[in-house]
Amino acid sequence: MNARTSDFLTVTELAGDEVSGEQLRRVCHRYHWAKQYVAGRDVLEVACGSGMGLGFLARHARSLKAGDLSPEVLSRIDREAARATELQVFDAQELPYSDGSFDVVILFEALYYIPSAEGFVREAKRVLRPAGLLLIATANKDLYDFNASPFAQTYYGVVELDRLLATNEFKTEFFGYLRTSDLSTKQRLLRPAKMLAASLGLIPKTMQRKAWLKRLIFGTPVRAPGTILNVPFEYSPPDPIGRDAADRSHKVIYCVARSV
Repeated sequence: MNARTSDFLTVTELAGDEVSGEQLRRVCHRYHWAKQYVAGRDVLEVACGSGMGLGFLARHARSLKAGDLSPEVLSRIDREAARATELQVFDAQELPYSDGSFDVVILFEALYYIPSAEGFVREAKRVLRPAGLLLIATANKDLYDFNASPFAQTYYGVVELDRLLATNEFKTEFFGYLRTSDLSTKQRLLRPAKMLAASLGLIPKTMQRKAWLKRLIFGTPVRAPGTILNVPFEYSPPDPIGRDAADRSHKVIYCVARSV
């Protein structure tokens, strides 16, 4: 399915939207995880969406630039976060920055939207300095009840992502977040039903239409903030995982790829 830039408003967590507590925890966790890598460094966030993590990154990075393909989504970024960041509309496959501009490039929950992941990785390699880091967070396609986003191009699990990055001279480390064994009893019981609904195309595609389903699975929703800076969050590190086999134990895959 081809998406217009405005279509991403329907699949992006925007300030004021009803989201599940798990969704908000996932957003908070990935930026808290990134903190150790961005501290005191020049950072670029690609496909930053509505920018919930920009204020947090700006507080720890030496400098921060960010952008998204969708000007409609960028226009919804919190004003304080926007003031702390140099924002620009750009395509992840054609980054508008010179070679060796950054110490860290971030791409969270967006790799699957890019028509050419290979093109993005080459661009990330180009704009990174020697030994620079590419941080990726992505939904784990290798879970049996995985449900794809309607505008997704290709999903990468651990094995495929490691191969993609190794081809472009990155050395990888992988981590998993949100163990399936730690899900609530309700979520565990509903996983087979979710798998069946996904296979039959019965799961709603937009954030708004998914609201009733999220209430059923996750309970009372919360309002998405414009920034996570003031969201109480107790961080615990993700689990190290191997790169040689599909991970079937975590909902989210993190990758630290070091340019070599």
